[in-house]
Amino acid sequence: MPRNPPLGPRLSAVALWPFGISLTSWNYMWRTTPMHRREKLGAFPADEPPPISDQVSRRDLQGPEDGVGPLFHRRYRTRIRDTSLPPDRLVKQICQDLNRLAPTEFARFHKLRGGDGLQLHDEYIVHMPGPWNGPVRVVDVTPTSFRLATLRGHLEAGQIEFRAARDEKLHFSIESWARSGDRISNLLYQHLRMAKEVQLHMWTSFLERVVRLSGGRMDGGIDIETHRVADLRDGA
Repeated sequence: MPRNPPLGPRLSAVALWPFGISLTSWNYMWRTTPMHRREKLGAFPADEPPPISDQVSRRDLQGPEDGVGPLFHRRYRTRIRDTSLPPDRLVKQICQDLNRLAPTEFARFHKLRGGDGLQLHDEYIVHMPGPWNGPVRVVDVTPTSFRLATLRGHLEAGQIEFRAARDEKLHFSIESWARSGDRISNLLYQHLRMAKEVQLHMWTSFLERVVRLSGGRMDGGIDIETHRVADLRDGA
């Protein structure tokens, strides 16, 4: 099991939960960013997550094969105009401090293992209200992207990738491939939809902050596409 963070940061995170939940709910209700949501059935194995390099330790990794229920393949994407920032410089700035982009009144990254910035093999725990805390490991880093994989004890079982690209405009996307970590998590995500909406708010807030960091303006809102991949082993 990955080690726990020091007691001080944990107590601080717990103390902020009531305030964070209230502020997040308020922001969620009054959000004006256009969001275009689509959900469809996927087709396994087209929606499988990318392979993890042999350079990365498999210890405590919690992949989709360790989860329950259907696999959800989700993409959050936005385009950014009025900025000349190249993709690699944007990703470099993000990697310096993930909390610069996270909605820290609600979710905060705490590094468990690794030095400054974000590097391959680093480990974090994401502090969120209630049962949402989740440990992750950095399993891939390129000049324009980085990818995290969940560790044992996470609410989900899978991977999430953050990527920047450019054509006429700057693009940024967050793409995840995950199943629920256990049956209780599956109930909260798939049936009660609580975890799903918490997740949606976190990553759309992250994208809004990416746009501000770039110095540009969002073009066309946020596109959110979900593929629900039926898993016959769980009767989904």
